[in-house]
Amino acid sequence: MSTVLAVIPARGGSKGVPGKNMAPVGDAPLITRAVRECRAAKLLTAVVVSTDDERIATAAHAAGAEVIERPAQISSDTATSESAVLHAMDVYQERHGVTVDVVLLVQCTSPFLTSEEVDGVAAAVLDGADTALTVAPFHGFVWREDPGAGAHGVNHDKSHRPRRQDRPEDLLETGAVYGMRAEGLRTEKHRFFGRTELVRTDPARVLEIDDPHDLARARALAPLLDGGRSDAPARPFPDYLPTRDDIDAVVLDFDGTQTDDRVLVDSEGREIVAVHRGDGLGIAALRRAGIPLLILSTEENPVVAARARKLRIPVLHGVERKDLALKQWCEEQHIAPERVLYAGNDVNDLPCFGLVGWPVAVANAHDIVRGAARAVTSAPGGAGAIREIASWILGKELTAS
Repeated sequence: MSTVLAVIPARGGSKGVPGKNMAPVGDAPLITRAVRECRAAKLLTAVVVSTDDERIATAAHAAGAEVIERPAQISSDTATSESAVLHAMDVYQERHGVTVDVVLLVQCTSPFLTSEEVDGVAAAVLDGADTALTVAPFHGFVWREDPGAGAHGVNHDKSHRPRRQDRPEDLLETGAVYGMRAEGLRTEKHRFFGRTELVRTDPARVLEIDDPHDLARARALAPLLDGGRSDAPARPFPDYLPTRDDIDAVVLDFDGTQTDDRVLVDSEGREIVAVHRGDGLGIAALRRAGIPLLILSTEENPVVAARARKLRIPVLHGVERKDLALKQWCEEQHIAPERVLYAGNDVNDLPCFGLVGWPVAVANAHDIVRGAARAVTSAPGGAGAIREIASWILGKELTAS
């Protein structure tokens, strides 16, 4: 019987999305989702995770994968995935005294990977292909810009627009799963050699997470796409809310999160908002507990700064790119973004949701925002939602304060 090994490379570092491989989507972190689907595949002998990060190693082991420590020399952002696969394959063979016949490269940054896709790629190589990969049908017109020469069609003649049914079908590489004959990979040091087979997948499930916007989309789609899986939970994180052990900082949106999203304007054009005293109590308790706090808002109204002064916490307002401001603040405070709870209510909060480990939506948040959140308060914005969050984190400590 052939030995089929799945290798999931998962570095701890990521420039585009800090802590990306541990970022939660739906009911689990990305690394857990990938391990789970690989373990559900029928043709695999074993699943290993190659990582340089202790948290990823712990999560991978808990999900049922074997963990292989990835050396520093192949853990930089310039290291190839093939180098991680070759190293993991060598370690696995030495540990278990076996020879790997087929090796799969599985990328956990494809959150909607399925066990059927894993099996499809493995089967293609077992059935005679040298390499295989997942692809999805693609019917778009691709363009490329040449400096000084204008744009030209890549997969079409721009002077001719054939109907979709009259065009040859293009196939898009999904980035989810690659399969290789182990001997060929050792020789060629590259994932494509010899005869390559394509394994078609559902284009609706194709998404690669490279930046915070991708992560926000994945979180918004998870309730829909995971709901179609027979083993999916009814809702994300149904039985778990963040505690003091889970977070190192709390960052709060203002309008719609600490207010009810309404603005009153007097005859002189001054804007007035209403806040909730219970929220002030919760923020004060978090501050006394030594938890770093920040109000982050795109709103330029002086009322935001006035409220922050009242609460005695720092504020960044009038910020155009909240995600960039949040990332910089985390760096300055030496706080890992995956240890941050961010509370928001509208679509401009989604990029921040993509950065942090605990994105939280208030009860009356936009539907897409609630879908992208890891937890949702029962109280609406401006009606005690922040106090509720404080009670999750502090528990009895809040009651006693």
